[in-house]
Amino acid sequence: MFDGYDSCSEDTSSSSSSDESEEEVAPLPSSLPIIKNNGQVYTYPDGKSGMATCEMCGMVGVRDAFYSKTKRFCSVSCSRSYSSNSKKASILARLQGKPPTKKAKVLQKQPLVAKLAAYAQYQATLQNQAKTKAAVPVEGFSWGNYINSNSFTAAPVTCFKHAPMGTCWGDIAEGVRVEVPNTDCSLPTKVFWIAGIVKLAGYNALLRYEGFENDSSLDFWCNICGSDIHPVGWCATSGKPLVPPRTIQHKYTNWKAFLVKRLTGAKTLPPDFSQKVSESMQYPFKTSMRVEVVDKTHLCRTRVAVVESVIGGRLRLVYEESEDKTDDFWCHMYSPLIHHIGWSRSIGHRFKRSDITKKQDGHFDAPPHLFMKVKEVDAAGEWFKEGMKLEAIDPLNLSAICVATVRKVLADGYLMIGIDGSEAADGSDWFCYHATSPSIFPVGFCEINMIELTPPRGYAKLPFKWFDYLRETDSIAAPVKLFNKEVPNHGFHVGMKLEAVDLMEPRLVCVATVTRIIHRLLRIHFDGWEDEYDQWVDCESPDLYPVGWCQLTGYQLQPPAPQSSRDSQSSSSKQKKKAKSQQYKGHKK
Repeated sequence: MFDGYDSCSEDTSSSSSSDESEEEVAPLPSSLPIIKNNGQVYTYPDGKSGMATCEMCGMVGVRDAFYSKTKRFCSVSCSRSYSSNSKKASILARLQGKPPTKKAKVLQKQPLVAKLAAYAQYQATLQNQAKTKAAVPVEGFSWGNYINSNSFTAAPVTCFKHAPMGTCWGDIAEGVRVEVPNTDCSLPTKVFWIAGIVKLAGYNALLRYEGFENDSSLDFWCNICGSDIHPVGWCATSGKPLVPPRTIQHKYTNWKAFLVKRLTGAKTLPPDFSQKVSESMQYPFKTSMRVEVVDKTHLCRTRVAVVESVIGGRLRLVYEESEDKTDDFWCHMYSPLIHHIGWSRSIGHRFKRSDITKKQDGHFDAPPHLFMKVKEVDAAGEWFKEGMKLEAIDPLNLSAICVATVRKVLADGYLMIGIDGSEAADGSDWFCYHATSPSIFPVGFCEINMIELTPPRGYAKLPFKWFDYLRETDSIAAPVKLFNKEVPNHGFHVGMKLEAVDLMEPRLVCVATVTRIIHRLLRIHFDGWEDEYDQWVDCESPDLYPVGWCQLTGYQLQPPAPQSSRDSQSSSSKQKKKAKSQQYKGHKK
C-alpha cells in the first residue's frame, strides 16, 4: 500500500512523545482493505525525507528522481540555471509573482526557506485580493452545517438499494482513512494528506486530517464519492505528494513513525471504489426512449412519453403529443408508474392513444427488460374481486390513508382502486396498484397501527367504524392474506434525514425526515413545512435518496422552507385545506 514512496532516513525512535500517546485505532469491519506497513512509508516533502522541492522552479517530486547528490534540483537545466548569477535575481521575483526583467539585479543566494516564505506571503496577498473582489455568495443550504448544528442523523446509503453504491457501500464507517487534498497548505502545487471519517451522513463524510487528534478546528464535510477522495495508497501509485497541514507540520518530528502507527491496521476504501461509483451511476434509460407512463391529468390511464433527460436515474418524460415539450412528468426509472410500450393493452389498462401516427425520427421503444419486475401472483384461487373494500394511500393526497374500493381487476395482478366518497363519475381518478403494492392495506390496518384513517368524504357517522360501514354498503373486506406482508430489514429509524421527492410535484427533491415507521411504511416530513404535507412512502421507494445524492448526481436540492414561507403556508392552510387535484402537482412549493 505504501509502494512508490521512499523510506525515511530518520530512525523511528526519533518521533515526538505525542506519537506514543496516540490512541489505538478502533477495529472496523474486515471487508474493507487493511493498510499494511511493508517498509515503505509516506513522508513529508521537506527536501530530505522521500520528497523534495526544486530550488529553481519550485516543483515538488520524489527525492530519488531529482538531479545531483544534494537533490536540490529537479533537472540538469534547473541546476545550470541556478548556477548562473543572471538567473538568481529572477528566483525571488518569480516566487513573489513578478516577471523577471533583463535589468534584474544580482541578489545574494537566498535559502529555500526564505523563498518559500516569500511565496507563501505572495499567495496570502492574492487570497486577500480575491476576497475583496469576490461577490458575496447567495446563502445556500449546507447539509454539513445543518446536521452539525442540530446533531441530526442521516439514513445510511445501504437503506437505498436503487441509489448509487446502495448495494456495494460495504463497511464504510467512522474511522476509515482516505487521501484528500490538503487545503491547509501554501505550496503552489496541489498536495494531499490523510484524513479519517469522523461522522457519516449518507454520502457525506465529516473528515479530520491525521495529526489533529481531538482538534476539530479544520474538520470539513465532503462527498465520499467525489473525485478528490481516494483510498490510502493512491498518492503512492499516482506520484502525488503527501504534505501535513501547515497547522500541525511542526507537531511531530518524525512523520514516518506517526503515520506508520496511525495507519497500520486501519481501514481504507477499496482500490476500485471510484470505478464502482462510476459504474453505479450508469443508467440504462437513454434519451429518446418511448415509454408508457401514467397520465397526470387522468390517473386512470397511461400515455406515451419520451425520455427527455436522465439525472441520477430520474427521468424527465415529455408526453409525446407535447409540441413545446413543456407537458412533462418526472419519475425514477424504477417507478411503478412507467412501463414498456404495449403494457396497458396487455393487462387491460386504459390508454390514451396518441394523435401521432408514427414514431418521430430518433425515438425508439425502451426494451421491456429495463423496467422493474413485479412479483408473480396466483389469481386462480381466492383473489381480489370488484367491490371489495380495503385501505389505500390516496395518490392525490399522499399524507392520507383512505377507505378505498377495488373497482376493476386487471391481468397480471393489477387492480384499479378508487377512493370512497371522492371518485369521479367516469372513474377518471381510479388508480392502478399491483396486488403486491405496499400502498394498499387490509381493512383495519390503520386502527391496529394507530394511524388516522380518512373516511369517505361526506360520511357523517363518525368516528368511522369498518364494521358499520361494511354493513351499510353491503360490501366485504378484501381477505388479509392477499396483501403484501413482507417487511424487509430496511435500516431506517425515526429522525433520520434524507433527500426525498415531493410526489405531489415530482420534479422536486427536498430535505426531509423520517417521522414514523409502520412496518415497511415510512412517514416522510419535508423540513420547514407543516405536517399536512407529509407523505406516506414505502421503505424501498425509488423516490428516497441518501443525504448528498443531489450533490453527487447534479440534481437541485430544495432546502427547508424559510420562516416566511412557513408563515404564509400556515395561514393559507388555516383558511383553506389542501384541495384535491387531478394532477400529480401540489401547490406547496
